[in-house]
Amino acid sequence: MADDHSAGEPLLQNLTDAENGNPPHSVFATAFIKWVLGVAMWLVLGFWVAVFFLFPSDAGTQFVESWTRATMGNVFGVTGSFLLLCSAPILVIAFLAIASLMVDGKKELQLKTTSKYPRIRLRTFPILVDGPFGVVSAAEFIGICLFVVFAIWALYAYTMQNLNVLSQVSLSSEGKWNLMLILTGLRFGSIGIYFLAFLFLPISRGSVLLSIIDIPFEQATRYHVWLGHLTMSFFTLHGLCFVIAWAMEGQLLDEILQWADEGIAVLPGVISLLAGLLMWVTTLPLVRKKKFELFFYTHQLYAVFVIFLALHVGDFIFSITAGGIFLFVIDRFLRFCQSRRTVDVISVTCLPGGSVELVFSKPANLRYTALSFIFLQIRELSWLQWHPFSVSSSPLAGRKHISVLIKVLGEWTSNLKSKVLHMPGTEGENGLRSQSRSRITVSIEGPYGHEIPYHLTYENLILVAGGSGISPFLAVLSDILHLTNQGKPCLPKNVLLIWAIRRSNELHLLSTLDTESICPNFSDKLDLEVHVYVTRESHPPLEEGNMDKGISTSVSPLLRGSGMSVLVGPGNRTWSGAYVISSVVGFAVLMALLDIFYINPLNIATWWYKGLLLVGCMIGSAIIFGGPVIYLWHRWEKRAVAAEEDEDGKKDDRSQQSEHFKTMQDDVGPKDHAVSGTTHYGARPNFEEIFTSMSERWGKVDIGVIVCGPATLQSSVAKQCRSQNLRRGALHPVFHYNSHSFDL
Repeated sequence: MADDHSAGEPLLQNLTDAENGNPPHSVFATAFIKWVLGVAMWLVLGFWVAVFFLFPSDAGTQFVESWTRATMGNVFGVTGSFLLLCSAPILVIAFLAIASLMVDGKKELQLKTTSKYPRIRLRTFPILVDGPFGVVSAAEFIGICLFVVFAIWALYAYTMQNLNVLSQVSLSSEGKWNLMLILTGLRFGSIGIYFLAFLFLPISRGSVLLSIIDIPFEQATRYHVWLGHLTMSFFTLHGLCFVIAWAMEGQLLDEILQWADEGIAVLPGVISLLAGLLMWVTTLPLVRKKKFELFFYTHQLYAVFVIFLALHVGDFIFSITAGGIFLFVIDRFLRFCQSRRTVDVISVTCLPGGSVELVFSKPANLRYTALSFIFLQIRELSWLQWHPFSVSSSPLAGRKHISVLIKVLGEWTSNLKSKVLHMPGTEGENGLRSQSRSRITVSIEGPYGHEIPYHLTYENLILVAGGSGISPFLAVLSDILHLTNQGKPCLPKNVLLIWAIRRSNELHLLSTLDTESICPNFSDKLDLEVHVYVTRESHPPLEEGNMDKGISTSVSPLLRGSGMSVLVGPGNRTWSGAYVISSVVGFAVLMALLDIFYINPLNIATWWYKGLLLVGCMIGSAIIFGGPVIYLWHRWEKRAVAAEEDEDGKKDDRSQQSEHFKTMQDDVGPKDHAVSGTTHYGARPNFEEIFTSMSERWGKVDIGVIVCGPATLQSSVAKQCRSQNLRRGALHPVFHYNSHSFDL
């Protein structure tokens, strides 16, 4: 199901016959099995989508009735019929995706012949570059159109049904208006339920569904935002229609407080809608940027929203959305288990320009790519807040550590810097050694990101960073330099880095990458060009020697915890697959036991209560059946880490940390072999001029463009990629737009 990032470029695949040690028939069998699984996934997905498109029509009503009559004889009853029709398909796709990823195994870089005919790809060609959706690729635009078409089709089909009902009843004009409002409210609610079936799929951070199509969580979050706007719009209209209808009848308060045993329980629906509205309002850009903590804490109401929705609609209607929500519950419990562990902090460094670098220890078998990111919690700052940061170290830079660069921008990051400056042995910005004893306790969730390092599949790269957006590109450049130095497959030969910053005191971040140390004489193998634009200074500082003042570093035994866990992100496919499968099977077992020994013998028919039991089975299966798998996974992880330490000659971790700290101290300050380039003061990058120049210089090739920065920067670069592609000549390149920026 995955789409290539660029035509004719090298792909990340298993090494071929001789390199992998596998016979040709084994490679063919693997490819054939993957093809069969891929076709099966597409067929099941097509069926699932077709079911939702069919629902609003009269034919859909007849189909559901026929399906229910044919399947409700099972132990689960009507609920089982709806689960089988609406939720089972997405769970089947998850099973097939697990099998495909396990067959695929670990991906390795393999060079292929570069295509002589570069072509536009749907996933990397920006269609919309301005407006409420931000930058939208052609593939994303097709997806948006499908949802819009479905919404229009559903509204039309339901409107025709409503008019047909009204034409068959004899009521007064006021009565018809009232009935029309109630029927319309029901239809709005139904459409909202259909969208809710998809809403939770993009925010399952370690989801196998995102892995199989190689869409990182930070990109999928945008789809959750779009679906959230659609879902809450229809749910809000659903509530308004009933409020107006009840107000016209003079029964507003009586109806709102209704909690019927059979049928729809109104009060839980009101509570669910209010929780959804609070989450929706705080997602608006104006609120989210200025009051991020308000957005973060309010968004935890998703639990209230889901539980009271189940109480509102009952078990069989909630079954329409259960598949996506259940996959989210599974993912959430796994992330909870991973994030409880505190990790070793090897070093903490305050850098000029208001940045903090944190370096953590990690197991050697932790898989991630240079464009990965992690969620970080520091308990001394907040027990609830988790903040995402791009990884700034290449997975090739060291087997035992991973680092992030944190730009001090808001309250949380300012408090972090203050904590760092008051740690034992830290020299503050005033040059005085701190006497107070402070510490930080860090937990990490992730890493998340692309399954494959797609930045290595382009021979020509343009990296565009804004401010702290340079962080992931330091990892990308380190990746390329390490591969080049080791003589391993690495396609990038021409790299242009464009970095826009406000003040020159941020320039020190580039000096953290020692190019000649990683790859001596790299200029013979790699054409690396760097252009830095300092937008708010018209000339270099008069005393450039002061640029590096204020650096403070600390390594403290108080920071010791455990190594990072590999439970989520691109972890072990066997264990993650076993966890998902055991949880889904456990869900079916719990439902069956509940029906056989409780619901059916006692003849329980209360809608809202059965809806609550359904949610309870979801949570219980992830804990009761998935929990033991996670426990065994932890035990396996400990043994794997112990085996790695034995293989490394049982090196002492503290000596490794001290050695790393010494290296970091040596790195402080300007380096003779750091990344160098041209610095432009008082100017902003002219992307039309830059892209045109690269087009003429590199010619008829595929050019990967990766952007990490604010929305305005993304829009400017995307606009230029689109413009260049639309007017390109026969001998000009294709610019493939990729965004690494995210706003969570």
